[in-house]
Amino acid sequence: MADQPTPDNSAAAALKELPSEMTTRLPWHQSALAAVGGAGLDGIMGSCRYRTEGEENFRQFWREGKPVVFTLWHGRLLPCTYHHRHQGVVTLVSLHRDGEYITRAVRRWGYTAVRGSTSRGGLEALRELIRHVKQGRSLAITPDGPRGPREKMKPGPVIIAQRTGAPIIPVASAASRGWFFGGWDRFLIPQPFARCQIAYGEPVFVPRHADEAQIHAVMQDVEARLGGLMRRVEERW
Repeated sequence: MADQPTPDNSAAAALKELPSEMTTRLPWHQSALAAVGGAGLDGIMGSCRYRTEGEENFRQFWREGKPVVFTLWHGRLLPCTYHHRHQGVVTLVSLHRDGEYITRAVRRWGYTAVRGSTSRGGLEALRELIRHVKQGRSLAITPDGPRGPREKMKPGPVIIAQRTGAPIIPVASAASRGWFFGGWDRFLIPQPFARCQIAYGEPVFVPRHADEAQIHAVMQDVEARLGGLMRRVEERW
């Protein structure tokens, strides 16, 4: 492999500011808690059994080396994220302190965590996500994060799909038993040895020259598909 060129100081400084390199500093006791909690989460998720349906909806693209934009609700990200660990997927995580706990978990699972949201660092994060897709990497995005409203679409995944040509793949998950935390998203953590169901919807393409009305229509369509998938995985238990 040829040696890579050495960036100049200004380029190196810019590189350090990439959203995928950002972290949120935590006090030592919170860092220790994150480490202990992360190890416990690894144990819980590793004890679960996973059943999937509709994988062909994204694997047909992966076989051809093409990326997809996985789109799922924030409260159900854990089963999907763990199932796709160490597969080179990129994900978007907010810059808020709570997002740091998620960032540390997903980076440990082999994800590239791009930091940003609609309220902070959104434009820079969007640009980096688009670059990753154009380089052939799939994304996982929760369009109702980081603050809700719960299970309501925002335009991020649709814009990325429009700019890159990658299909949106709606994803939903459920667990046979789990803990639901009382925040805005009712965040699901499966209980040890739970059975997790993950369902993938059919691909949704966004026209390259879609106007505002078409973007809104796709958002409504994906939201409806996610609602149907949620009902599907929930009814299994």
